[in-house]
Amino acid sequence: MLYRQLRETNIKIPPIIFGTSCLGNLYQALPAATKLEIVRQIFTYVDGQVVLDCAGKYGAGLALEVIGNSLRELNIPAGRVFISNKLGWYRVPLMTAEPTFEPGAWVELKNDAVQKISYDGILACWEQGNALLGAGYRSQIVSVHDPDEYLAAAKSPAEREQAFIDILEAYQALFELKQQGVTAAVGVGAKNWRVIRDIVREVELDWVMLAVSYTILRHPPEVLAFVDELTARTIGIINSAVFHAGFLTGGKYFDYRLVDLGNKAEKPLFEWRENFFRICRRYDVSPAVACVQFGMSHPGVVSIALNTSNPKRIPENIRSVTTEIPHAFWVAMKEAKLIDRNYPYLG
Repeated sequence: MLYRQLRETNIKIPPIIFGTSCLGNLYQALPAATKLEIVRQIFTYVDGQVVLDCAGKYGAGLALEVIGNSLRELNIPAGRVFISNKLGWYRVPLMTAEPTFEPGAWVELKNDAVQKISYDGILACWEQGNALLGAGYRSQIVSVHDPDEYLAAAKSPAEREQAFIDILEAYQALFELKQQGVTAAVGVGAKNWRVIRDIVREVELDWVMLAVSYTILRHPPEVLAFVDELTARTIGIINSAVFHAGFLTGGKYFDYRLVDLGNKAEKPLFEWRENFFRICRRYDVSPAVACVQFGMSHPGVVSIALNTSNPKRIPENIRSVTTEIPHAFWVAMKEAKLIDRNYPYLG
């Protein structure tokens, strides 16, 4: 695999980053042996350095604990792994029947999480995250997680303005950590690309993670122009959620919500997917590989973040970043109006 330098840092990013939300019991509680096997398979099939993408939000810190415990059990040297921790959610005791921070998404948790986005709050999340990883490991890649959700919670323009100040102060704290040499790269992860745009106008980030924003299904001209801008500024782009929470590969969830074919408003999604599957069958192309290859097609995208709860899919995910797709497939996708006819990098 081709590793690419992440801006002016000591980090070289492989074309695939491994998401770890499944280790935090997203939608299901995997057996401990399965979680360990997921981590084992990653390090079995990747020869060089591995990047694991995590967050305090993933299972209210559970995923961080599982990562640290698994790395120690497998005797993985600290120099073999870069851990990305998206900061902003802080573990607290569970006082209700289910966690309050994202009801219905996380199962069988023993803790809850609260959002802490501020100078002091982000440092608290940083310290707690490293404590959850445990001895021998710490996060070298950091970011403010879900700043779009934090801004969206504001009840007035004045509250939103203060929330944005909180975000900028959180970044001040993260860049101080970078200057101290205790972390290596600072970025942002969000589903709303416009919030990322607002942040990078104020903060010179090393990287951004786009989620459900730049995909084979959704790639409007304004997003493409923003990706061009990031590339011109040499800000590394990590693309994530390119399956739209699994829907584009046959799943029941779209952008983290259950969708229903019987819902008239959602019928176009199912029609798009059926036409997509039809062209994939015609050209013998895996839908997952098509999603990944489209998500990597812009030259500014340094890596794709992929997540799986099935250890057997790890080799398949790794192959998806290097598998070539026939030019005719992309032409057919454009002719069927499934991707923009003017998309410049494929077809």
